Amino acid sequence: MKIGIISDTHDNLPQIRKAVKVFNREKVELVLHAGDFVSPFTSLEFKNLNCPLKGVFGNNDGDKLYLQEKFKGIGELYPAPYNVNINSKNVIMLHKEKLIDALAESQKYDVIIYGHSHRTDLRKIKKTLIINPGECGGWLTGESTIALLDLETLEAKVINLADKIQ
Repeated sequence: MKIGIISDTHDNLPQIRKAVKVFNREKVELVLHAGDFVSPFTSLEFKNLNCPLKGVFGNNDGDKLYLQEKFKGIGELYPAPYNVNINSKNVIMLHKEKLIDALAESQKYDVIIYGHSHRTDLRKIKKTLIINPGECGGWLTGESTIALLDLETLEAKVINLADKIQ
């Protein structure tokens, strides 16, 4: 199963549009968003996904109830952390990085996904794969990045949206 991973979109509709195009082109079966959608109008671009979306709220997300309402039919948004078992893999997603290493050391999870730092992070601690796709919005670093995860092989890669022909 191929999963798209995105975080910190921060209302940047053109970059969200590019990410959605990449996810659709790559035929991902699920998109996981690690928080900071910010405004409900981001649903205008995410509704073009060809797969469901699951996300957690970040520290900059405004009206959470309205975000959940606008994302009905697109996917589901949850308070962090969000634990899920996908194809026999234990996945946890949160926004902030505070507990990442401790969660990885516990070896309870196959994959840990987070955002907030706006910096990519792709590494393993023992069997646990840690993924921060960086910021899709590109406001802080000037780079707009997402990630793709092959859940069967637990291999992931970061994609710079500037490198993709849209």
